[in-house]
Amino acid sequence: MRIKTSYLLAAGVALALAGWLASGQLGAGNGAREQPVTARGDGGAPSPASVRVRESLAQPIERQVVLNGYTAPVRAVELRAETDGRVIDLGAEKGDFVEVGALLVRLDPRDREAAVAEAEARVLQWELENEAATKLGAKGFQAETKIAETKAALEAARAVLERARLNLAHTELRAPFAGVLDQRPAEIGRFVDVGDPVATVVDQDPFLIKAHVAEQDVGRLAVGMAGRGRLVTGATVEGRIRYLASQADPGTRTFTLELEVPNPDRRFAAGVSTELRITYERAPAHRVPASLLALSDEGVLGIKAVNGDDEVVFHPAEIVRAEADAVWVAGLPEAVRLITVGQGFVRPGDQVRPVPEVGVAAPGPLVAETR
Repeated sequence: MRIKTSYLLAAGVALALAGWLASGQLGAGNGAREQPVTARGDGGAPSPASVRVRESLAQPIERQVVLNGYTAPVRAVELRAETDGRVIDLGAEKGDFVEVGALLVRLDPRDREAAVAEAEARVLQWELENEAATKLGAKGFQAETKIAETKAALEAARAVLERARLNLAHTELRAPFAGVLDQRPAEIGRFVDVGDPVATVVDQDPFLIKAHVAEQDVGRLAVGMAGRGRLVTGATVEGRIRYLASQADPGTRTFTLELEVPNPDRRFAAGVSTELRITYERAPAHRVPASLLALSDEGVLGIKAVNGDDEVVFHPAEIVRAEADAVWVAGLPEAVRLITVGQGFVRPGDQVRPVPEVGVAAPGPLVAETR
């Protein structure tokens, strides 16, 4: 009896399970299956999908090219001896500011002075002889050849005098422009030969910041643009581009740039490392999470948003700066509703139901850099 009872119990359980399965299949056939999250309208068609959106306003940014450069004088001239002689006088010490024409070094002029005096006497002699020959020739008592001879001798004497005076003038070396006497290897008593360096004068106002611009950035810059430099000493300067090379250096493929800055108190030294920033454009940009960026079917980088008709639109975007948790992009409208949740399930042209995102602070101004 116990065995029969167990068979009957097992058969009952099997029948009950089969009945439950059968009821589920029938229910599915009658539309009892679980509905999707998207609600249906009165006509049975799916209503627009819900997406979360964030209101974003473009912030003004300065797009800059950032360069590593160094300070340099606007001009520096090394003076060399144009005649030989012994140094007898020094007009300035190293580091002194000298005006244009100021005496820097004087060489012993004694033999040059004597040469000038001799040449002047020779010129006077031939002036008298040429004058006498000319008067006699006018009266017919002097041959034309004699007159021509005395005139040629006079011109030769004058040329010798000019060279003697020039040689005398070369005994004094003077500043070609106002600046600082940076180097002065000549010392009193030293004998210098022609070509020996005797002094270096540096013009410090204005001053220059020199840098080298990469190929991809040279098209953004032009002569006259404003720039700002920060010296390694902490000092900051402002100026304008005065020179931009039109041909790249063959070795580095970079273009030389010079920024001219005022230096009236001559406080800058040459060769100081400087970070140079040049603003080439002011434009609006939006700060968005990098995860919102997407590629269009054509492979264009951009971002999805919702327009005024609650339709999905795709805006091509240009990344102008990347941060640790976001990117700044340009090319979007000034005000835009960005899709922050659900952008992966909608396509441009889709009708959506935007749900505003709250509690997101607006970003501040930005300076975008190009290095």
